[in-house]
Amino acid sequence: MSSQRRPPGSQASLREANRRRVVAAIKKQGSLTQVELAGATGLSPASVSNIVKELAAAGVLRTTPSTRSGRRATLVSFARAVGLVAGIHVSARHLRVMVADVNGTVLGENHMPLARDHRADNELDRASLLLSDILGGLESGIDELRGVGVALSAPIDRDTGRVAGRGMLRGWTGVDIVDVVHRRLRQPIFLDNASNLAALAESRLGAARGQQNVVFLDVGDGVGSGLLLEGRVLRGHNGMAGELGHTVIDEDGPVCRCGNRGCLEAVAGGPAILERLRDEGGVTKIGDIVVRAMGNDPACLRALAEAGKHIGVATGNLCNLFDPERVVVGGDLARAGELLLGPIRQAMEATTLAGGDLVPDVVQGQLGLSASAMGAVVRAIDETNVSGAVL
Repeated sequence: MSSQRRPPGSQASLREANRRRVVAAIKKQGSLTQVELAGATGLSPASVSNIVKELAAAGVLRTTPSTRSGRRATLVSFARAVGLVAGIHVSARHLRVMVADVNGTVLGENHMPLARDHRADNELDRASLLLSDILGGLESGIDELRGVGVALSAPIDRDTGRVAGRGMLRGWTGVDIVDVVHRRLRQPIFLDNASNLAALAESRLGAARGQQNVVFLDVGDGVGSGLLLEGRVLRGHNGMAGELGHTVIDEDGPVCRCGNRGCLEAVAGGPAILERLRDEGGVTKIGDIVVRAMGNDPACLRALAEAGKHIGVATGNLCNLFDPERVVVGGDLARAGELLLGPIRQAMEATTLAGGDLVPDVVQGQLGLSASAMGAVVRAIDETNVSGAVL
């Protein structure tokens, strides 16, 4: 597909938009017949047929004979590179599973909410089922996977592969994650902190592309961060570098889930903001904060600004130590855009030693809530060192 920009409303622009609809439908639903594609996209069967022919000739799609209700049909799927990889992201409240080919083309993705105190065995069973569903839609199996990246929203002890730190994902304490995932999937497993992997994905595919020294902030149910130093994820001696959310900013502040008082997460994370908005009717989820702030709700605007100020001060201090080129903000609360990024930027400018043009850019992530799962995919591709990978 051409990367050149077309005048809005032109025939070329319309064809590109229709091609994107076809690709998006296959990415979302897996292999489809041309008749099913017409139904999913709203395009005429003739238009779908022409688009499929173009994309098959370009090597983007492949067609195979099939049958539907006893009739011959043409099944359309991605013409993927040989071999698949998977990414699994488990956070405090969400599970996301993704399958891609070894060139990084995402072929399928699924997600589901989790209970707050979920357990490793239950959620890994669910992840296996979601993964099997995606692979089934691609007419593939677990044996086609070259590797599986696992992103966990908790600090990971590099030596043991277990969750480190007190009170962090309690249902996962003491679990040898690589071992239990490997026993389910029988494929190479690559485990890392979710913020580290989100930073990796944004640097390869998103808002930090081309940058060598980056801070990624994951602001939502918690406050996580991933650090890229000279293009490489900085994990530290024990694998626990970048735990910005558990730096103490108020020694007399509220108790954090890690057991300390006044951690950034306990002051500016999603649950802390919800607690401050407890008397505001209808604000029960992090998404409610974003929606109401974008609707100019004064209480939610103030709460986001206050959280952004605390995050900006902590990030400014990190920048004095780390001197990054760019700060990328992702996670649930990043969907508020400048309502959160503006206060972060202002506090950073006041805190960072380098002034003016030397203050790092602060930008919204481009990969949204899929960033960590996409980073897990990138990690799996890197680790399996598959020939021809283009990420």
